[in-house]
Amino acid sequence: MISLPLDRIKTPSFVVDKALLRKNLAILDQVRQRTGVKILLAQKAFSMYAVYPMLAEILDGTCASSPDEARLGREEFGKEVTAFAAAYSAGDLAELLQTCDRVIFNSFSQWERFREMTSAAENVKFGLRCNPEHSEGTVEIYDPCAPKSRLGIRVCDFKGKSTEGISGLHVHNLCEQNADAFARTLTAFEEKFGFLIPQMQWINFGGGHHITRPDYDIDLLCNTLNGFRQRWGTPEIFLEPGEAIALNTGFLVASVLDIVHNGVDIAILDTSAEAHMPDVLEMPYRPFIIHSGEAGEKAHTYRLAGHSCLAGDVIGEYSFDQKLEVGDKLVFTDMAHYSMVKTNTFNGLRLPSIALFDSATGEYQMLRNFTYEDFKSRLS
Repeated sequence: MISLPLDRIKTPSFVVDKALLRKNLAILDQVRQRTGVKILLAQKAFSMYAVYPMLAEILDGTCASSPDEARLGREEFGKEVTAFAAAYSAGDLAELLQTCDRVIFNSFSQWERFREMTSAAENVKFGLRCNPEHSEGTVEIYDPCAPKSRLGIRVCDFKGKSTEGISGLHVHNLCEQNADAFARTLTAFEEKFGFLIPQMQWINFGGGHHITRPDYDIDLLCNTLNGFRQRWGTPEIFLEPGEAIALNTGFLVASVLDIVHNGVDIAILDTSAEAHMPDVLEMPYRPFIIHSGEAGEKAHTYRLAGHSCLAGDVIGEYSFDQKLEVGDKLVFTDMAHYSMVKTNTFNGLRLPSIALFDSATGEYQMLRNFTYEDFKSRLS
């Protein structure tokens, strides 16, 4: 287990371990070398631009869902940028065409509406997102192929439509899944959209590939990608992992502010599920805390709660070998992805500080402390 310098960490703080990032990058580079695919950082999951220079040593670029994400990728990562959004305004698209190498459209109506703009963008390639109508996700809110989904174009909606000007296709339906889910998705994609693939210069297989998870079947992923290339000869293939890049590399360190009792001991922390880790409530899920157990597993059980006024700002029930005391620090694991990018200032709660740690060298660097001005500047 990583030994963080807790005595130096002001809470609450996100702390990302560079050594663990390097470990994930080595796995992703292995996939790149074995398959020839390009791997883009999905900034929607991880936008810690302080480590972009490190990521750019291995990864091929970034993908974005907005002009601001695209600009961040261009300015801080410095490699190619791909954009996709469910819909673009004319203003957003104009910005993206100045920033991106590829722009992917979610519908023929948008593609046709902005044809004059795209025709004038000589250095940008364009793609369409396909909906293979094949679900692999277990949580509906994260399933782009769920019934009545707004994401992607069904094969029936290609009938009678021209793909002139389109050089690539995009398909994404995975969420934290192994290579077997991708293999099944690929079969469905080829069965429905095989008539289009020979016309394309590139295919983007999206994100949700949990490549750096310990049990991930890398051989199956590589064999699946290589098999696709052999069948179709597509010059460029992209993957867009976000979570896999930062998986198990970050921590959220929090302190106990108070302990109250109401049928169970409740420890109130200086962090918040609502404000600092909203996926705990949205997914929902129970994050792991170092040296903790399930409720009742160890000697002392607590309900851990945030310090916002939301009654449901509850992280979960955990047990510990020793009683918790005010001032004790708790370390939540796997808090790099979908954490910093989703934080908010509900109740005026200050965002957790952001720090870098290198467990290989012991180096610790505080990058950012947030202040009243960060809260105020979001409002008017």
